[in-house]
This record gives sequence, structure tokens and C-alpha cells, in this order.
Amino acid sequence: MQLQLLTPILFFVGWMLSIIFTAIAISYGNRFKAFDSPGSDGHMKQLRMVPNVGGVAVMSAFVMPALAGLLYIGMRNSPSVDPTMQYGLDLFDNRIEANFVSTISIVFGAVWLMLVGLWDDRKPLRASTKLLLQFIPAIAIVCIFDIRLLTLLDQYGSQGKALSIFLGVIWIVAIINAMNFLDNMDGLAAGVGMIAALLFAMAAFMVQQWFIACLFSLLAGSLAGFLLFNFLPKRGAKIFLGDGGSQPLGFLLAVLAIRITFVNPTEIDYELGRHWWGILTPLIVLAIPIYDMIATSMIRLRIGHSPWIGDQRHLSHRLVQRGFSKRGAVLVIWALAAIIGMGGIVIGTVTPFPAILVVLQTIAALLLLGFMEGIFHR
Repeated sequence: MQLQLLTPILFFVGWMLSIIFTAIAISYGNRFKAFDSPGSDGHMKQLRMVPNVGGVAVMSAFVMPALAGLLYIGMRNSPSVDPTMQYGLDLFDNRIEANFVSTISIVFGAVWLMLVGLWDDRKPLRASTKLLLQFIPAIAIVCIFDIRLLTLLDQYGSQGKALSIFLGVIWIVAIINAMNFLDNMDGLAAGVGMIAALLFAMAAFMVQQWFIACLFSLLAGSLAGFLLFNFLPKRGAKIFLGDGGSQPLGFLLAVLAIRITFVNPTEIDYELGRHWWGILTPLIVLAIPIYDMIATSMIRLRIGHSPWIGDQRHLSHRLVQRGFSKRGAVLVIWALAAIIGMGGIVIGTVTPFPAILVVLQTIAALLLLGFMEGIFHR
């Protein structure tokens, strides 16, 4: 099998498994009354009699084939294949073998956050406790398994490495919470997560990082299957992602994005570019979740509320207040995530002036969105 075919195949695998697991989760969620819960004290939300265990379905559709694939490739001998493909398969196998333990740790980190989220969905945790439990897998991934941002800082000695570790942990925890914040309307977090996963899969595919491309494709397919039950039903979602889904989703997006080599200064024809500003790609691809988290926190702080206490002041809610239907607001945010995110894929390939334009375009789009939806109004 050609390696290029693995990514669409795994998207389809994730999609099919997600449909099956989501249907099962709906059935059991209704049977055991695992419905949407009020959240922590002061949390303002409209409760609906809908199961909020969708994270189990999405993570099962991702984790089970990911683990099966890792174990299969880790245990098997090299198969008889077309000699023209053997070199690529050897590289693929070697990549997995070299990163087998760290990849297993990523999967278990996602499972940990799924369990934390499920507990929070049933018995709300204090914000400080929840944050601490998010830091545990983030610190483990960065410090123990050395999955870090900006490893080029290592050339500056221990201080450079310490800064790289710090930025890596903060990045992971920030994206966990950004996706958690975004999970406030039918199809929103899952849809934006699917778009981001597809963009990252495209980036990894372009530079033949097949392993990461496969994982992102599998994640995107798992989210696509879930959206059939979470966004498409005209009478509203039949199941919610819940904290048990939004937190591991943010974790996977953050950690797997670190694994992509966005910049290769030594290779002139590297498709994602050889300029240092290519490292901005994840920030641009995930600009909408980051924007929503920052803007919502600003509004809450401005009115004297804790940024950790949920309310109806997210980007999606603010768009609805300005005349959009809920479905329309979600589609607008999906479109923004895709349009802005695509700029992140090419930024490392252009010279300084166009790169500055891409960054300014992203900032201008977010500022314009902020003014249009009124976050700068008192």
C-alpha cells in the first residue's frame, strides 16, 4: 500500500468507528442519564437533556486504531512489498520505532484528560484542581518525553532549554483550555477541531511526515463522524462532546502540532519553508480557539467575573446576539477557522514581506471580528 493512501484511509476508519461509537454513547448516555450538567458554582448555561459523553466516542475512535496500528507495526517483521516502496516504508517504520514510547504517552495523556473531563462533567471540579490535572500530562510529555517547542533554543544552554520546556507546557495547557472554552454550541469545538486537524494533516503530508499526518487524519475522521450526531440533526445535537472530549482534543492538537517540522533551514525545497517564521503556523491554524479564549477572558475580567466560570459570553454567543442563528454562528466560525488557518500552512515558504502580510492579515481579521462583535465596547 502506498503511504500517501494511508491518510485518507485512516480518515475513513476514524469516521466509521466514530459513527458506531457515538451511536453507542448516545444509547448508554440516555440509559444512564449522563446528561448535560450545570457545571461549577456560578456557571451560566442552558441545560438540555442530552448526553455529554461524546468524548468517549471520539477518543475511542482515535485511540483504538492508533494503538492497534502502533502495536502491529511495532511487533511485525518487515513485509514483502514493492521494492520501490520499501525505502518509504522503512522510514515510516523507523519513525514509529524511534517514537513508539512517546506516541504511546500522547495517547495515554489524551485518555487521562478524557477521564478527568468525564469526572468534571459528572461532579464539577474546582478550576484550580482542573488546571493542575491538565498540567500533569503536559509536563510529562514535555519533560519526560522531550516533546518541546523551539528546540533550537537548546543552543543557548540550560536557560534556553528551560525556556523551551516552559513554552511547551504553557502551549499545551493553553490549547486544552482554548478548545474547552470553544465547546459551547452544537458542532463548534468538534468542527473547528476537525478543520485544524485537517490543516495540520495537510502540513505533515506535504513534508512526508506520514506518521503525524496519519494521526491527524484519524483524529479528523473521528470528529467528522461525531459531527453527524452533534451538528447535523435539525432539532439539535443528540450528544455533546463534554469536557471528556474537548480537553483531550485540545491536548492532541497541541502535542501533535509540536511534532510537525514546520521549518527546515537546510532544505531549500522544503514545502513548509526554510524561514524561522514558519513556527507561527500552529498559532495561525488555531487562531480562532485562541482568540475566543482570550476575548472571553477579557470580557469576564472587565465585568469582574472569573475567567474560569462559564457563561454566555463566548464568540458564538456574541454572534447570536448580533442576529445570527446558532447554526449560522457555528458555520461562520468554521469558515473563519479554515480561512485564517490556511494562511498558516504557507507562511514559512514566503519571504519576509509576504510573511508580515500573512501575520498582519491574521491580526487584522481577528481585530475586525472583535470590533464587529463588540468585545472592545464597554
